[in-house]
Amino acid sequence: MTATHDFFAAPDLVRPDVTVEQARAVVLQEYGLTADVVELGSQQERTFDVRTEQGRYVLKVANPAFSDDEVAAQDVAMAHVTARAPDLQLPRTVPRLAGGLVAPIGSLRARLLTYVPGFPLAQQDFLAPVVCERLGSLAGAVTAALTDLEAPGLDRVLQWDVRHARQVCDLLAPHLGDVGRRDTLLRAVGQACDRLDALSTDLRVQPVHGDVTDDNVVCHRDADGRAEPTGVIDFGDVGLGWVVGDLAATCTSVLHHDPDRPLAVLDVVRGYARRMPLTEPEVEALWPAIVARAAVLAVSGVHQGIIDPGNRYAVSAQEREWQMLSAAVQLPAEVATAALRDLLGLPTRLVAIGALLPLLTGLGDVEVLDLSTTSPLLHDGDWLAPDAETTLTGHRPGATRYGEPRLTRTVLDSREVPRTVALGIELRLATPTPVRAPFAGRVRDVGDAVVLAGAEVDLWLTGLEPGPRGDVAAGDLLGSAERLTVQLCTARGHRPPAFTRPDEAAAWRVVCPDPSALVGLELSGVPASAADVLTRRGAALAGVQEHYYDAPPRIERGWRHHLMDTDGRTYLDAVNNVASIGHAHPRLTRAVARQWELLNTNSRFHYASLAEFSARLADLLPDPLDTVFLVNSGSEAVDLALRLATAFTGREDVLCVAEGYHGWTVASDAVSTSVADNPRALTTRPAWVHPLPAPNPYRGAHRGPDAGPLYVAEALELVRQVERPAAVLCEAFYGNAGGIPLPDGYLPAVYDAVRAAGGLCIADEVQVGYGRLGASFWGFQQQGVVPDIVTVAKAMGNGHPLGAVITRRDVADAFADNGYFFSSAGGSPVSCAVGMTVLDVIEQEHLQDNAVRVGAHLRARFEELATRAPLIGAVHGLGLYLGVELVRDRQTLEPATQETAAICERLLQLGVVLQATGDRLNVLKIKPPLCLTLESADFFVDTIAEVLLRGW
Repeated sequence: MTATHDFFAAPDLVRPDVTVEQARAVVLQEYGLTADVVELGSQQERTFDVRTEQGRYVLKVANPAFSDDEVAAQDVAMAHVTARAPDLQLPRTVPRLAGGLVAPIGSLRARLLTYVPGFPLAQQDFLAPVVCERLGSLAGAVTAALTDLEAPGLDRVLQWDVRHARQVCDLLAPHLGDVGRRDTLLRAVGQACDRLDALSTDLRVQPVHGDVTDDNVVCHRDADGRAEPTGVIDFGDVGLGWVVGDLAATCTSVLHHDPDRPLAVLDVVRGYARRMPLTEPEVEALWPAIVARAAVLAVSGVHQGIIDPGNRYAVSAQEREWQMLSAAVQLPAEVATAALRDLLGLPTRLVAIGALLPLLTGLGDVEVLDLSTTSPLLHDGDWLAPDAETTLTGHRPGATRYGEPRLTRTVLDSREVPRTVALGIELRLATPTPVRAPFAGRVRDVGDAVVLAGAEVDLWLTGLEPGPRGDVAAGDLLGSAERLTVQLCTARGHRPPAFTRPDEAAAWRVVCPDPSALVGLELSGVPASAADVLTRRGAALAGVQEHYYDAPPRIERGWRHHLMDTDGRTYLDAVNNVASIGHAHPRLTRAVARQWELLNTNSRFHYASLAEFSARLADLLPDPLDTVFLVNSGSEAVDLALRLATAFTGREDVLCVAEGYHGWTVASDAVSTSVADNPRALTTRPAWVHPLPAPNPYRGAHRGPDAGPLYVAEALELVRQVERPAAVLCEAFYGNAGGIPLPDGYLPAVYDAVRAAGGLCIADEVQVGYGRLGASFWGFQQQGVVPDIVTVAKAMGNGHPLGAVITRRDVADAFADNGYFFSSAGGSPVSCAVGMTVLDVIEQEHLQDNAVRVGAHLRARFEELATRAPLIGAVHGLGLYLGVELVRDRQTLEPATQETAAICERLLQLGVVLQATGDRLNVLKIKPPLCLTLESADFFVDTIAEVLLRGW
C-alpha cells in the first residue's frame, strides 16, 4: 500500500505541467484516438476536453503528490456509485490499448474518462428552490451510495476536509493581504470549529465524494426550463470524511448564487435528507461545517493564485468564494441551526421568559400599537412616510408588538425582501421609568445599547439612561428610560438585528424569544401564516375556485398599483385590471362610506344616483347606444346581452371568436371557447354557438401582416353558413390571446355581414374598455365601428361588483316580452356611487392619458428586451393592455408554457404579481391599474429582464 497525500506535509499543490500537445499525443498513443483537445479549468490537476469522431472524453492528469492508490480509488468510487445509483450519470474510466487505466505522460499519470453530457450547474446564475432540492437529492444519493465503499487510498489528509479546516486556515491565512478579510475569516472558522470540535465524536465518518458542488454537477433542462441535476463528475477529492462535511460542500456551493438569502441551503438539505437522513448531531454541526468549508475555499483560492498565478480557474473563483463565506457568516449558527431543526422536525428548546422578574413595573395605560399590514392606522398610504412610525402613533404612551411584520418597514418596487419583522418591542412611556434587571448577569455597553449577559440569554436595551455596569443581581436598577427598545437573544456574543426578513423570522424568533412578559403586556404580533390560512380556505371553499401561485402570499392590503401581504412585503400589481383606478383610492373609499351611511338598497327604489350614473354611462357611448342595464359582473352582462339579442331577433344562433373567454354563467360560458379556462370548451359547445376561427396573425392559421383578409373571408363564410344569426359577440382586442388587436377591417366586415343577415353586434368591453387602451375609451373604437350592444364590468367598479349592458332603446324594449329585468345589487346606491367616482377619477386624474404614456414606454422597453431575451416571441397590445408571448422557438412558435408558469412564480419572489393567459398559457398578461407610474413600469421590466436573463 502506498502512502496517501498529507496536505500539511506538502501544501503547495501546483498543477502538473502538461501542454495541449502532450495531451493530444497521449490520447493518440495510448487510446488510438485522433482528437481536438482544449484545456479545462482545475484547481490542482490538469484536465482536457477531448473531442474525437468516436465520442467526447475528458483527460485528467493527476497531481504527482497523489499516490497510485488515491488515483485508483477514484475509479473504484465511480464504479461503486454507478452500480448503486444507476439513475445518476457518472464518468467511467476508459482502458488503454495496452491494458490498464492509467497512461503515463513522462512521470505523470493520466486517465481518459467518458464525457458526461449536460451543462455545469455553476453556469446557472439563479437556482430556484426546486433546483436546490434536486441538487441536494443528488448529493444525498452519492453519499448513500458510497457508504459501504472499501478501497486503498481513501484515508487522505486533504485541505478540503472540514475536519482540518482550522489548521488549513491557520496555515494559509497569512496569504490574505486584506487584513480585514483575514480577521473575519479566522474569527469565523475559529467559532465554527469550536462547535465542530464539541460535536466531532458523534459525527459519522465514511467515504465521501467531497465535492458534489455546482462546478461538478451536470444538468439538463427540464420542461419548465430549469436545471435538472443528472450527473456528477470529478471524483478527485474522494476519501474518508464526515457525512455532514460532504453535505456542507454542496450547501456552500449554492451560497454565491443568492448571497443575500443564505437559508436557500434549506432546500438543498431537504433534498439530501430524503436520500441520506441526518442524525441530530449532524444537524447541529451542519452550519458550522458550511462556514468552515467556505473559509477553506476562500483562503485556499488566494493561496492557489499565489503559488500558481497562471491558473485562471483558481484566480477567477476568488471573489465568488469570498461571497460564499460572506453569505455563510450573515447568520449566527444558532439561527441557521434553528431553521435546520425546524425543517427536519427536530424539537427546539426555548428559554422560559415568564420565570424572569419584570423589567418595568407600574406602566399604567399603555396603548399597544398596530403597525401591521391590516392596521387601521395605515390608511391612504400613510405608511409610506419616512417617519410614519412616529407620526402615526403620536406622543402618547405606547408599545409595539414583538414578531409583527410592520408595513411601515416595507419598500416599494424592490426585488429584495424587506426586513419587516420586529425581533423586540419598543416602549414609549409617559415619564422616565426605572428599569430593573430581570435576571442576574454582567452589564456592559455595546455601541448605543446596553447588554445584560445572563446565564442563558442576553438582554439588549437601547434608550437606557446611564446606570450601573458590571455584575448585577436580579431586581437591581439598570437605569431609567422614557423610550426603550427591548430584545432577548440566546446567541451569545451576537447583537441581534432589530428587524429580520420574514423568511428568516421563525428561526430568529427561536434565538430572540418574545420579551413581552418582561413588561407584563401581551405584545405578540405574529400573524397566522399564509399556509395556515390556505389550509382553512381549502377546507371550506370549493376546490375549483382556484388561487394564483403554488404557495400564495396572504394579501390583505392594496394601495394604488401595489399589493401588500401580511409579511409586510409589497408587490407590484401588473395583472389587476379590476382595480382600474388603483387599490384603496381615498376618493372611492370615502364615497362608499358616505353612501353606505345614507342608503343601500335595490334599484326598484327611486334615488337620484341611479338616474345620474345611467345617463353618464350612456353619454360615454356613441349614438344610438342610449339605454343602460346595470348588473353585478361581466359574466352577467354578457349573459344579458345574449338574451337581449335573442329576444330582439327571435333567433338563437350566436357567432363568437375561438379561444375567447366571456364568463361563467350558462350563456356566457357557452360562448367561451378558451381551453385554458375550460379544457372541454371545444367539445361541449351547444349547437347554437358558432366559433369564428381565431383571428391571430401571430400564431393563427394565417400569419403575418397580410393575414387579415384571410380571417375576414373565413368569418364571412361562417356567417353565410349560419344564415340567421342572432348576434356576433367578440372583444375588439383579442384579450385571451394576450391583447392582440384584431386585423384591420375585421370588425367592420363581420358587423356588416351579421347585420345584413338580421343579427346584432355585441362588443365585449369587460377587459378592454374604460380607457385601458389609452388611444380610445372603448376597444371597438379602434376598428371604427359602433356595436348594437356593449358589455362592460371590471374597471367600472374598481373591485366592487358592478357591470352594465348599454344598447339601443328598441333592443332594450324588446326584452319586455320576456318579463321584467331585475338585479338585486346591480345599480344599488353604493354601486352607483362607486361607478360615478371611478369615472371621476379616470377623467380628473387623466388615467387614460397615463395609459397612453406608460403603455408606450412599457411596450418599447419590452420590444428592446426581446432583442436580448430569445424566449420573447412577440409583444402584443396597446396602452396598458399588453401581452408578452413566450416561445421556445421563434420559427416554430412552440409555446413556452411550463417556462411561463415558472417565470411567474419567480417574479412573485422578486415582488411582481403577474399571471399567464392564452390557450397555451404562454403569454404574460399585463393589465395593471391605470395609475401605474413610469418608475414602477421600469422596475417591472427590469425585474422580468433579470428573470429572463439570469434564470428562474
